[in-house]
This record gives sequence, structure tokens and C-alpha cells, in this order.
Amino acid sequence: MENGRKLKVALVFDDSLDSSDGVAQYVKTLGSWLSVQGHNVSYLVGETKIASWDGGRVHSLSKNIKVRFNGNKLSIPLPASRRRIERLLSQEEFDVLHVMAPYSPFMAARVIKLAPPGTAIIGTFHIFPSGRLSTLGSKLLYRLLKPSLKRFGEIVSVSPVAAEFANSAYHIDSFVVPNAIDIRRFKGSYPSSGSIKRIVFLGRLVDRKGAGQLLEAFSLLLGEISGVELIIAGDGPNRPRLEAQAEKLGIINDVKFLGYIGEDDKPKLLASADIACFPSLYGESFGIVLLEAMAAGSRVILAGDNPGYRSVLGSQPELLVNPRQTEIFAKRLKRLLTDKKKIDELHKWQRANVAKYDVGVVGAKLLDIYNGQIARQAKKSNNKTYG
Repeated sequence: MENGRKLKVALVFDDSLDSSDGVAQYVKTLGSWLSVQGHNVSYLVGETKIASWDGGRVHSLSKNIKVRFNGNKLSIPLPASRRRIERLLSQEEFDVLHVMAPYSPFMAARVIKLAPPGTAIIGTFHIFPSGRLSTLGSKLLYRLLKPSLKRFGEIVSVSPVAAEFANSAYHIDSFVVPNAIDIRRFKGSYPSSGSIKRIVFLGRLVDRKGAGQLLEAFSLLLGEISGVELIIAGDGPNRPRLEAQAEKLGIINDVKFLGYIGEDDKPKLLASADIACFPSLYGESFGIVLLEAMAAGSRVILAGDNPGYRSVLGSQPELLVNPRQTEIFAKRLKRLLTDKKKIDELHKWQRANVAKYDVGVVGAKLLDIYNGQIARQAKKSNNKTYG
């Protein structure tokens, strides 16, 4: 098969594309890049309001209900119409179905089951469990997905910890092709913040993201140095509690709660950070926001020492901290605001390291997999015809 052939690719995702959450972001970033390369991209997704994305048609195949799983808020599909899926697959004749995993037996599994024999199917495994309940739920889901997993030609995982969990819970052998960002969207130079140093938190205001632990450490930091502010960007159910916590700690005048930040405003905010701080406690399989901060030009990153974030920052232990160890957390913040030699060293590493996560690099690896699996499926079909 010629590598220059333009493909018909369907990105299959049980949840909505309306959000900017991790997997939705992956789907939209990859789909946009594939479209720019001239490939015909469609999105086979759950209940979604948008009808197209960067030139690709969005097919909303199910109604969805809201649930919480693995410390996240997501939606799961109700049973999708078999007739509608059959009609869509027959009309479009996709070369590749790229499925986000784990997936639902009620939508994506039905798409897989009804796919023509000549269609190549690959998957990307995205999760790492946040606790025993998530692990148990995943193992139960495996029993429902086991028949459809046999149809995949290849499954990759976004991080080593996701790959380990894919193997232990779903008996999937995978290799790592990481999450991707479009670096061009985030490129910027580090702006001078003048005499005020800025720590920026960006994330959903829920327990596992660690904003409460950051407030505690920040209150200790203010006892050591002056001329520093904390920006809390994002929204969620914990916002009133966090505002009350800042008031109680006596730091409310040094903390700004910005609320929800749109995608267009992310790069400027992250570029303004002397420290972009993401003290997540658990439940992370990777850490796209870390890459976004690196690409935007945050001076340094400081992240919670959990397995997903460790897969991105593990070679630089100074960039990881246990958010529950408040005094150590505060000391690390102080060093990353004052030790110019270490700051410059870490910033240089960040700028160099983020390049390997650009969607052009990651997308090219996935295209190689697509083409290899298409050739494999064609060979299998020919063998059946003439065998």
C-alpha cells in the first residue's frame, strides 16, 4: 500500500465531543491533524451537539446518561441503533475504525461487531484506575467486551501505566503511542511577570485535582516570600469550599478564582505562569495539561507525583511532588520561584521534551499503524477469497 493514499478514517468514541476533557481532546486533535493531511475523517460518537469538526462529519449515534467513573464526570451511551450503524458503515466504507478504549458494549462494541471484514480496527487505551471500585468495574466490563476485542488488529496505550492496566484488566498487549497536542496552538514566549510571581492552577475543581492541597502549601509559601500570587482557573463543585478555605487561611487577597477558562484562553494563561501547578492526587493516565503548559511556555511545571504524570515528568523528579506533604510542597514551590539556575535548566528540558508529543509526530506513528493494518486486512480477505 502506498503511504500517500488518502484514507477514510472513523474515530469512535462513546462519550460526547462537546467537552474539552482528555479523550475528547485527543479525538479532536488527532481528527483535525488527519483532515489537514488530506484524509477523510468522520467522528462516530455518543450524544453530541456539534455536527462537524474541522471538516469532518460528526455522527451522534446514541443518547447518553451522565455518570462518575475513575474520579471523572463522563457520559455513557444507551443502546445505539443497529440499523443506523449498519447503514452508516455501508455508506461510508471506512478504511479504518480507530476506537477509544475502554468502550461501551452499547455503542462502540456494536460498531466493531458490524464493521465489514475488510475494515481495519485499531484502538487507543486511555485509562488508569483511581481505586478498587474502578478496577473492579473495568474487570467486569472486560467480560462484556471480550468478543469484540478479538476484532482489533492493534491496540496502543497513551502511557506505560495505561498499558499495564490494559494488560492486567483487559488482557490487552499494547505498546505506547502517547497523547498528542498541537504545539502550534500553544507556542508563545515566556512573558515578563514583573515583580509579581505567578502560580497557575488549571483544572476541574474536584477533590482529586488537589487544589485544596495547593492552597495549604501556598499559605506556607507566603510566610517565606512575598510578591507571589496564585491563580485558580477552572470550575467545579468544590469552588465554594476552596474559596472558604482561602478565606480561612488568610490568603484570599493573594488568590484569584477565574472560573471556567475556554480553550482559546488557555495558551495565554499558561504562558503567564512562573509555575504551572497541577497537584492531582490520583486517577491520571497521562497528563495533556502538562504538555499544554510546556508548549505554551510556562516557566516550570510542578505536578502531583501520580503514575500518569510520572510517565511524562519522571525523568525530572524536581517537577513532581506529593501534594499531601504540605511543607515539602511549599519548599518546592519556593525553590521553583527563586533558584534561577534550576528554573532555567528545567525550562530548557520542558521545551525540548514537549516536541515528541506534537500531533505531527504522534499522528505519523498512528498513520503507519493504520496503513499496516489496512494491508493486513486486505491480505486476510484475499487469502479467504483464493484460499
